[in-house]
Amino acid sequence: MIILAVLLAPAGPVAAAELRTETIQAFDRVIEENDRRFARESQQGPFLWMDGQPEAKRKTLYEELHRGEVVISRLGKEADGEAIEVPSGLLHHWVGVVFIPGVTLTEVLRLLQDYDHHDKTYAPEVLQSKLRKRAGEFFQAYLRFLRKKIITVVVDTEHDAWYQTLSATRASSRSRTTRVNQVVNYGKADEHQMPVGEDDGYLWRLYTYWHMEERDGGTFVQCESVTLTRDIPFLLRPIIGPFVNSLPRETLTSSLGHTRSALLGQHGNASSP
Repeated sequence: MIILAVLLAPAGPVAAAELRTETIQAFDRVIEENDRRFARESQQGPFLWMDGQPEAKRKTLYEELHRGEVVISRLGKEADGEAIEVPSGLLHHWVGVVFIPGVTLTEVLRLLQDYDHHDKTYAPEVLQSKLRKRAGEFFQAYLRFLRKKIITVVVDTEHDAWYQTLSATRASSRSRTTRVNQVVNYGKADEHQMPVGEDDGYLWRLYTYWHMEERDGGTFVQCESVTLTRDIPFLLRPIIGPFVNSLPRETLTSSLGHTRSALLGQHGNASSP
């Protein structure tokens, strides 16, 4: 089957995918519901995902976090209580948490908002980064992402991000991609961007939701990611299925791990999960 898929594949890595209107509309419905839930949880709780779990599981999760592990879980795709199918696309919804001992909420925010240095903090997944604009707690930033797993994918992304200080010990943030361009022939003389929505479909949308809480002698950092990618035709599943399905989880885990390591390094402790 793998040999057949390769023989039938086009000259490029995979057949190009098209971002359709119905795909965007379904994704937007998920985001609308997620925005409402995030705003509600920011004010009423549970502020951290673990605190909404059964007591036994919650206890285990906190033990893992205090050991320095990244706790991560898949979330459902729902709007108004009903599961949503995304035509011609795949929705990837994950939440992850880390605990960073000895670090304050202010230090976490300073690191996350330092977009000019994300290419160092989150290397090698972030190749380039730049703060485009800041107006109070609103940020616009550029990030170039690199992921390798059987194949190599590079994408240029533009982001809007909003931060909010909720109390002396709590803060939240949400961000969204406003433009995503896959990069072809990365690092070569003919490197160029593919048109928006007319690419291989490895990343069409990326929305993130952050909760940060300082307590227990450190700060808990939680990130929830909602990613939209292409659907995978049957013949291409052996080739790109593992890449498309594992990418959002691995990216979230890596981002939280880099955040923890960078902040611990600032305190002279470079240990990481």
